[in-house]
Amino acid sequence: MTSSLFQNDDEEDDEDDGDDSGTDHWVSDHKSGTQLQRAERQGGNACLPDTFQTNHLLFYERFKAYQDYMLGDCKQSEVKAFTADYLEKVVEPCDWQALWSTDVFDVLVEVQDVDFSELKASVKLVLPLQCETRGCELTEEAMNALLEATQHMVPLHELQVVYEESGDFDQTALSIEHLRFFYKHIWRKWDEEDDDDDFDYFVRCVEPRLRLYYDILEDRVPAGLVAEYQSLLARCSQCFHEFSLLRSGLSSDSDSELDNVSMVEGLKLYEQLETFKRKLRIIENPLLRYVLGYKGNARQQCVQRGPRAAGIRVVHIVSASTTASQLQSLLNDRLLPLCSAGDTEVQFHSDPVLAVGSCYQNDIVIILPGHYSVTSSIFLPDSITVEGFGLPDEVVIENKNKGDSFVESTGAEIKISNVKFIQHDAIEGILCVRQGSLQMENCVLQCETTGVIVRTSAQLSMDMCDIYGSKGAGVEIYPGSVCRLVGNGIHHCKDGILIKDFADEHDVMPSITLENNVIHNNEGYGVILVKPNSGEDQTDQPNQDKTAEEKPEGDVADLAVISRASPMLTTPTSGGVDGDVAASSARKWRLCRQLSRNKESSSSRAVEGLIDHQMFVSIQGNQFKRNGMSDFGTFLY
Repeated sequence: MTSSLFQNDDEEDDEDDGDDSGTDHWVSDHKSGTQLQRAERQGGNACLPDTFQTNHLLFYERFKAYQDYMLGDCKQSEVKAFTADYLEKVVEPCDWQALWSTDVFDVLVEVQDVDFSELKASVKLVLPLQCETRGCELTEEAMNALLEATQHMVPLHELQVVYEESGDFDQTALSIEHLRFFYKHIWRKWDEEDDDDDFDYFVRCVEPRLRLYYDILEDRVPAGLVAEYQSLLARCSQCFHEFSLLRSGLSSDSDSELDNVSMVEGLKLYEQLETFKRKLRIIENPLLRYVLGYKGNARQQCVQRGPRAAGIRVVHIVSASTTASQLQSLLNDRLLPLCSAGDTEVQFHSDPVLAVGSCYQNDIVIILPGHYSVTSSIFLPDSITVEGFGLPDEVVIENKNKGDSFVESTGAEIKISNVKFIQHDAIEGILCVRQGSLQMENCVLQCETTGVIVRTSAQLSMDMCDIYGSKGAGVEIYPGSVCRLVGNGIHHCKDGILIKDFADEHDVMPSITLENNVIHNNEGYGVILVKPNSGEDQTDQPNQDKTAEEKPEGDVADLAVISRASPMLTTPTSGGVDGDVAASSARKWRLCRQLSRNKESSSSRAVEGLIDHQMFVSIQGNQFKRNGMSDFGTFLY
């Protein structure tokens, strides 16, 4: 989709360097009709006219509009003013028709004037009345009464411009779409009250939220993380609503017991609100989302079957086609030794996913040479063995479908060997060990998006494997996990091995064995530890070292800090229990604010002493070559 709004190529930019009016950015040199598509109405009242199709804009189109035209380098307190100035340049001030669309009705109106400072339009009904209602009846008298109540002013973002082929209203339709999208998906109610008003709002909030929206839209974010983000948004909105109500009812000059209690409750809500906002920022920031991810996943992909009731074991043979010599070799080398006991059966499959899905505990899956294309994830809930009958390059399983993970392991004791996995669109990992223990030997993992993930309390033993191509880390190790990597190649990833420390009081360090691995040609670090910026290393911020010593002690000082930072906290608190709670909340609030400040200085750096960290049970014989940043590093957030 193209528009004159996005037609500034390099040559035009050079020609306009000497012109500060900016009007050339908004007016096309020649109009030969609309460049936007028609959005035809599906069903409903056919008498309503069609509108412009503007809700399928690409990421770069919205990005450019917000960065270059609508918001620029404004602060969050300036958003409304910048938006009004943008709309005033591109929106036709009057004499155009639109559908006023709400959850209850769509009605045809004519715009008579636009109040840009309030982002509203003065409208009148187009008669005879043309409308479509949802769950109610609407008459001309009722609609006129509604407009009288609103003084005929309606929000601009509730208007959909009626389609015209002339092209005269393309910019009006596009700019209102940008406004609508911004206040629906980007703007947060608490943005205007953010303490960090000195930061560029587009860089700090708009760009990461816009990227997250399109990442979710294009299935690049795990479903569990999307659900967690939406839940956090809802809880943060509810908390902000409660906080705002409490603050509005708090008297600034009252010393009553009720106001003191309300102030304590306000401290708790404020602390909770800051926590929610910090978690949202982590998910919205692409880098923090990559290094932190999320801890849990409520999805139950597959139910554990356990052993067969009859007590027999099945050997599953997977082959699309085979030769007599392969069958003879398979029989002599594997089947006869496995089937010597009378409690073993053999089943044949053409699809490795179906074979694994048919397994019970202690079953064996043998995959004959071939290239197997699958369209679903492989779940391993039971203790089974999966082995390729040949070299990894001869036994290839390629996943061409989108999904959160490619291979997901939750069984108590699982073994995989001699298989090559090729990943394309798996979001959460080419291999994810969620729980239980997985032994992997002589495998190749060709990643396109993410690598191997070892979740909390899970165990992974990987010997003589090759991992490459991950846009994240080759191996991500979570707190509380056990990871043994011996004789592997980990290369051409964003980072080689990424170890996560969430700084949660319930988290414990992972137990890691690194021996005889070759970790090379990674874009970032060979091994990187992600941990919170707790303020322990503040060599570049000397003023923060004297926070505790220079401030007065007691509840009064704690509340003074908060009073300066929060507009609601202007009432002194009484002593006793309420004072203790307030002081405790204040101390927690200061820690939260410290972490909030640290988020702006998230950084990575090379370190020398990481090799001596207690999380390494054994680290010897490894080779590190040509890693972009360093062999060992830390990321502070």
